[in-house]
Amino acid sequence: MDTYENLLLNLQEGILTITINRADKMNALNIDTVREIKAAMQQVYDDAAIRGVIITGAGAKAFVAGADIAEIAELSEVNARNFAERGQEIFSMIEQCNKPVIAAVNGFALGGGCELAMACHMRVATTSAKFGQPEVNLGLIPGYGGTQRLPLLIGRGKAMEMMMTGDMITADEAKALGLVNHVVAPEELFTTCEAILQKIMGKAPLAIGLVIECINAVFDKEENGFQTEANSFARCCASEDFIEGTNAFLEKRKPAFKGL
Repeated sequence: MDTYENLLLNLQEGILTITINRADKMNALNIDTVREIKAAMQQVYDDAAIRGVIITGAGAKAFVAGADIAEIAELSEVNARNFAERGQEIFSMIEQCNKPVIAAVNGFALGGGCELAMACHMRVATTSAKFGQPEVNLGLIPGYGGTQRLPLLIGRGKAMEMMMTGDMITADEAKALGLVNHVVAPEELFTTCEAILQKIMGKAPLAIGLVIECINAVFDKEENGFQTEANSFARCCASEDFIEGTNAFLEKRKPAFKGL
């Protein structure tokens, strides 16, 4: 593992936990932290030993409580466009990753923090977690993909309300809306995330990656999702894992997938 100033990385049993380690700043996303998230995700892409990812925040108060307002306050129009595009590119790396990524939301997930959580494939939150896109309070809008992902997760009307009022919602409200998969006690957060990932990691890696690709295709206006599904189905049928999976089923044994 590389060393980072603002992240802590811990790899155990195939699961890489990435912790935003700026608890004194409520884990706010400054430019350096966003760059480090990109580097950490590149490690996820490159390292075959990593089979699943948990992203969380340090401390008990915040997952990520937003972006670094001092940095944003200095942006010009041109710099702001570049700032947003870089963040969107990095969060897309998370969304497009062919390994499962879960956000373990342990407190406030506001602004860029909510956007980071939404870029993950699933979200598990503690009972005390709060979600929101309060950028309008600063005369801004979300810039790291929030205006695009939030309506897809909770619907157009509620997304409009959240982003135009800037109001926060509780973890239970987020679950009812479909923003969160599970709400658990704080002491159960990581065991729940790890249990989900261990279950996924027992399946065929190629199939898992293609599930992610096909679901993402639903929301890609330039892609025919049905064709993506058909192509991916064919790829699975050409894999060694398909042969192993079908043989194991017929032989009534547990399959031993190799990702081939």
